[in-house]
Amino acid sequence: MSGGDMAKPLLGHRSMEGDPSITPAAGRTIGVLGSGDFARSLAIRLVCSGFKVVVGSRNPKRKAGLFPSAAEVTFQAEAVKKTDVIFVAVFREHYSTLCDLADVLAGKILVDVSNNTEINHHKESNAEYLASLFPACTVVKGFNVVSAWTLQSGARDGNKQVLICSNNQEAKRTVAEIAQVMGFTPVDMGCMSSACEIENIPLRLLPAWKIPIFLALGLFLCFFTYNLVRQVIHPYIREQKNKFYKIPIEVVNTTLPCVAYVMLSLVYLPGVLAACSQLYYGTKYRRFPDWLDQWLQHRKQIGLLSFFCAALHAVYSLCLPMRRSHRYQLIETAVKQSTLGFIALVISTLHTLTYGWSRAFDENQYKFYLPPTYTLTLLVPCTVILAKVIFNLPCIQQRLLRIRRGWEKGRYVKFVLPSATGEYASGETSSNV
Repeated sequence: MSGGDMAKPLLGHRSMEGDPSITPAAGRTIGVLGSGDFARSLAIRLVCSGFKVVVGSRNPKRKAGLFPSAAEVTFQAEAVKKTDVIFVAVFREHYSTLCDLADVLAGKILVDVSNNTEINHHKESNAEYLASLFPACTVVKGFNVVSAWTLQSGARDGNKQVLICSNNQEAKRTVAEIAQVMGFTPVDMGCMSSACEIENIPLRLLPAWKIPIFLALGLFLCFFTYNLVRQVIHPYIREQKNKFYKIPIEVVNTTLPCVAYVMLSLVYLPGVLAACSQLYYGTKYRRFPDWLDQWLQHRKQIGLLSFFCAALHAVYSLCLPMRRSHRYQLIETAVKQSTLGFIALVISTLHTLTYGWSRAFDENQYKFYLPPTYTLTLLVPCTVILAKVIFNLPCIQQRLLRIRRGWEKGRYVKFVLPSATGEYASGETSSNV
């Protein structure tokens, strides 16, 4: 294989903008099956781009008023007969309703624009499923990463890419022409096996934040309840003092730095656990457990939520006198970079230890025999810092570095040496390679 071939990615994300082989497609007739919001926005954009649009609907009279007057709204069978390129803007569950049109659809290009509600919700992508239902058609996956709002308002704010994949190069070229005329940038994602990846793209933003957000909310509720008991309920029961006015400001302001501090340490804890796993098994090729793999993938979101809590703490602090107990916690805003984030973790830990050392032995600080909040927040950060110190010891650091460069424990080749008489000896000599 040539060096040029080796430089190409396995999955070609090639922009087709400016490709001389792509010719203008304006003026041709484009079909749209479906009458929902996306189908309506797609029809509006196609009409504005100079295409003739025919919309296929099961109730054309009732739906005609939703589409631009320049678009022809008719029954699905009639719409299919008038065009060779058809956008299938219906849900996966309704693909089977089009099976009656299989004979009319034969030989035509079907553009699947659907998405799923969950990542990898089905074993096969929607586009592959559509292709299995209509084997006589050529299916192209595309336009699913473009929202209905973008279709109506225009390709702006960096929302111009249209990801396209298909097993038929000519069909991809045709859809790319249409995308270019509509003002988008077609990107060739390869063959139909890439459809699953394309369908997952719109779902990756919010689901990636789901676990970190629940984690942050869980920590907030735990620390908030803990601080509420210590700062409000304890004085009310023991001293008959009403301090419920502290709940919206002081209790929340005490809770936010605790959450930010623990979340910051949770950014580095999975790396520590991963290093322990690699040292124990002596290889980097053993797959981490699913929970650890997910944790590693969510570190960025956890760090940003830590930064968000620290920023909220800063805002809340403006509502109060800048107390010494809160003044230096703002160093956690350095979480954006890995090294700076760990430095912030160390400084915050030193500050917490310095601030709380004398109070840790003060009986008055133990409300209902509960230790001060900062002592709880120290557990995870101190564990992370101690593990980092141990991993930086030369004997462990060198072994971990060798593992991450590909060395594996117990990997060796056995050589069987022949005896002096020409026969193989019964013993074996092994040599590490």
